[in-house]
Amino acid sequence: MSGRGFHHVAIRAADFDATIKFYTQGLGCTVHYEFSVPGRIDRAAFLDAGDGRFIEVFGPGSSVQAEGRRRRPDEEATEGALLHFCLRVAEVEAAYARALAAGATARIAPRMASLAGEPPADVHIAFVTGPTAR
Repeated sequence: MSGRGFHHVAIRAADFDATIKFYTQGLGCTVHYEFSVPGRIDRAAFLDAGDGRFIEVFGPGSSVQAEGRRRRPDEEATEGALLHFCLRVAEVEAAYARALAAGATARIAPRMASLAGEPPADVHIAFVTGPTAR
């Protein structure tokens, strides 16, 4: 598997600057590379999650292939193909607090949970939602 594996997940930001703030100040990512493509991608950035894997953020005016269809301005936000993604952190409570301070919405406060697999796995988790269109 050398040289293979997960590289990045791509998301569309309703508010590009708020989203970059959330992932950098709230979750500790760093901006690795910013780019645009005239007439196609208004703003975009690769954010390093800290291990050489990336979150690619596209601005709201970008025309990029997506799963499902893009929401019309008069529609409520709906779920798409991406349900969530998980970042590994050293301290869940501290990461959760930083994310909230950077504009996240609380979903599930830090807690221990047991995943009922074989064997069962105990995990320390928290869930937040990043900036969205208002």
